[in-house]
Amino acid sequence: MKILSIAILLMIVPFCGIGAQTSSGKKVLVTYFSVPETDGVDASTGASRIIKENKVVGTTEYIAQLIANSTGGHLSEIKTVNPYPTHSHKDLIDFAKKEAESKINPQIANKIANFNDYDVVFIGYPNWWYDMPRVIYTLLNDYDFSDKTIILFCTHGGSGFSQSVETIKNLEKNATVINMPAISRNRVESAKESIEKWLKNNDLSK
Repeated sequence: MKILSIAILLMIVPFCGIGAQTSSGKKVLVTYFSVPETDGVDASTGASRIIKENKVVGTTEYIAQLIANSTGGHLSEIKTVNPYPTHSHKDLIDFAKKEAESKINPQIANKIANFNDYDVVFIGYPNWWYDMPRVIYTLLNDYDFSDKTIILFCTHGGSGFSQSVETIKNLEKNATVINMPAISRNRVESAKESIEKWLKNNDLSK
């Protein structure tokens, strides 16, 4: 009976939210917010999505997957209680603009298990209206990032990170905040090699 209990525990542990360690022994979380259009567009007209193995994948989601695979980090999508419109990119960014102008911080639907156990937290998001989506403000408010290393990654249509890196540095003064190179949505599918190189150069590969 005792052996069976240990076996069950070993089966459960990998799903508790603790990512594998990098070569430097750091525990990594890769959390991201991505809203790909799912209706009414094809691969060529979708501004926040790509098609991989016949599946719709958000551009930021795809970059997050690459980072998690390279670092061995735990992958955690940020989901909002109220969904965003996904029929077209215009509907999506118009909604985001109203949210930004009203400074509404949407509620996050899911929780990150064992958040305090992570040393390095990657945070990924698209650039919306020269800023990060308002839900990232919610994330920063909901969790204590003190003494952690925050690594930002961003997909964009031409504006890079805009002022979002400085905003996060000002909000998280007790954390170390750095950023990866921002990735144009037109270069997402070819970004794997450069991402892996950056992670390796910064001692973040598994």
